[in-house]
This record gives sequence, structure tokens and C-alpha cells, in this order.
Amino acid sequence: MKEIFSKNAPSAIGPYSQAVEKDEFIFVSGQLPIDSNTSLIKEDIASQTRQALQNIKYILEEANLQMKDIVKTTILLKNLDDFEIVNKIYNEYFTPPFPARTTYEVSRLPKEALIEIETIAKK
Repeated sequence: MKEIFSKNAPSAIGPYSQAVEKDEFIFVSGQLPIDSNTSLIKEDIASQTRQALQNIKYILEEANLQMKDIVKTTILLKNLDDFEIVNKIYNEYFTPPFPARTTYEVSRLPKEALIEIETIAKK
């Protein structure tokens, strides 16, 4: 197993890697909407969704992959009422055929974030 790390994405806030490569797969840990330059999380769901997806993009670039290489995503939302906004922004980052996806509403996320997104990509 090989660790994948991007200085453009926020460092892990616990004992885990930003991503790991195993065989032909890249497993990207849940990305919070943290800006690696400022360590800040913006307040609105649209900005947070874009930042989380941008962090994923940065990590995949370290493995010479693109968003189109993602085969599965999992989205954790603080409020499922944000689903429509998240879908609109998600559609800006992905094209058909879209990755398989699961979305959950959760009671709380680290750093009081409104969203966290994890992905699996294939080389």
C-alpha cells in the first residue's frame, strides 16, 4: 500500500492518510471543506461542497488521476435539505457516466463542517 499526499489539500486531522493506493485503486479519505492555505471552512454549503471536491481533485492529481477516474463517492451531509445544492455543484465536477454514489445525513461532522466527501478512484 502506498500513501498519496497533496500539499494543496488539508493534512489529515487524525491518524489516517489523505489517500492510499492499493493495486489499481486510490481510496481518498473523507475530505472536509478545509482550505489548505487558510485552514478555514466557509459557512455556506455551496462553498463547502466546492472546497471538498477541490481537495479530492488535488489529491487525485498527485496520483496522476482525474475526477473522471472516480468510480464511487460517499457524501455525508449535516442537513439533507442541502441535497439539491450539493447535486448542482457535484454535476460541475463529474460527467456521465457518473460514479456510483451514496449520500447520508449525519448528526455531526468534524470541525462542524456541513459536508464531507470520500471517493474511490481506479487507475
